[in-house]
Amino acid sequence: MSLNWKEINMILTELKLEGCRIQKAVQSGFDTLTLRVYGREGEKNLLICLAPLAVRFHETFRPAPKSTKPLRFAQFLNSRIVNGRIKEAVQLGDNRIVRISVAVGEERRFIYIRLWSNAANVIVTDEDGTVLDAMKRRPAKGEKTGGYYAPEKEPFTQGAKKEYTVRELPGGGSFNEKIDALYRQEGGALSLEALREEARRRAEGSIGRLMASLEKLRAKEAEYADAEKLKEYGDIILANFSKINDESRWLEAENFYAGGEKICIKLEQGKSPSAQAEAYYSRYRKAKSGLAEVKDEIRCGEKELAAVKEKLVALLEEANPLVLHKLLKAGDRQSPLLRSEDAKRPGLTYRCGDWTIIVGRDAAENDTLLRRYVKGNDLWLHARDFSGSYVFIKQRAGKTFPLDILLDAGNLAIFYSKGRNNGAGDLFYTKVKYLRRAKDGPKGLVIPTQEKNLHIKVESSRLKRMESCKVEK
Repeated sequence: MSLNWKEINMILTELKLEGCRIQKAVQSGFDTLTLRVYGREGEKNLLICLAPLAVRFHETFRPAPKSTKPLRFAQFLNSRIVNGRIKEAVQLGDNRIVRISVAVGEERRFIYIRLWSNAANVIVTDEDGTVLDAMKRRPAKGEKTGGYYAPEKEPFTQGAKKEYTVRELPGGGSFNEKIDALYRQEGGALSLEALREEARRRAEGSIGRLMASLEKLRAKEAEYADAEKLKEYGDIILANFSKINDESRWLEAENFYAGGEKICIKLEQGKSPSAQAEAYYSRYRKAKSGLAEVKDEIRCGEKELAAVKEKLVALLEEANPLVLHKLLKAGDRQSPLLRSEDAKRPGLTYRCGDWTIIVGRDAAENDTLLRRYVKGNDLWLHARDFSGSYVFIKQRAGKTFPLDILLDAGNLAIFYSKGRNNGAGDLFYTKVKYLRRAKDGPKGLVIPTQEKNLHIKVESSRLKRMESCKVEK
């Protein structure tokens, strides 16, 4: 239930913002901002809401709720825009983008309020269109510090024209008062439903991936369940040495495990009878070992699937939009729902700012982390020339790995290796997708490609700091 362009024009006409001075910016949540302005008609509070299904911009007649901690975008506005005088406040055609021109000293800055339901944002630029900051940073679209945004210079593609009118709303007073009263009654519910829909979307994605993974694992389990046949083939080959030569492709013999019925067993040319039998025994041992691992992975997958469904139920039962947002927000370490991944993941976990570093302490943990807890664009580090832990840096969308985080992970890789007493060492690193499992190698052994080298001098001060970043389980 967003505002249409005619309603936005009505709101701007009533507000008469030209000549007002911006006194303060208050950001009460991730999607809600209030600008306090003062002009000829006294003080006004301008509400900007970017919540899906409740995107709007109007004067509000309620006190702006304060956040429990200062939020980034409000701090930026208070340092760069406050005390500026509004020279112009207009809508760009019928595109639902409000441009507020602000004079701050000798400089001119522009606040763009984009009131699109699925891409709402507040972007501040200088006169050249260079983005100074954005309420919602979207690097891929240039909506970040240093990007470029000048919508008035870009052509807009429109479909069939739709006629819009200013809605007849209940109540008295100005259109701003009516809109504020309407959203006071319904806005919280709309925002809550949007957050619940986001929770459903995330959970359904996780559930779909887990179910697909379980389906593959169960197919592999069925394949490994026939492991006993491989051992039987080896035994039959050994019992029929005289029928096999180096050129044999098939062995036709009696299956003494099935009452003497005829059986055909495929052979590899160029191998002796004993080597043919050993090949089947080797496949048998691998299948037996793999069956146990697959069953374990299925059990873990089923538990994870149940946990996701349980988490979704808990999220959908939450009635407070602010609490629900905190539970959904990635990186909220106070939420037990979001900490469950850390609790069940093997190895050591470190939280360095917004970055997660994981350390596998032995071959089994290294292997489990590779199989189930890291993805293709995560970074893998390992000490060169020494056995030791695999260290992973979890990738963050749209971010490159900072040097300081790389040094943190590198220190851990050397510290948790056989070369720790040397005080320094070389390591190599690459993305997980460039690792290849060693054929018939021990558990967890991988061969890296496209790797890079890094020399690390172990810093005791850095390791001490890292101890405070360790996630307790």
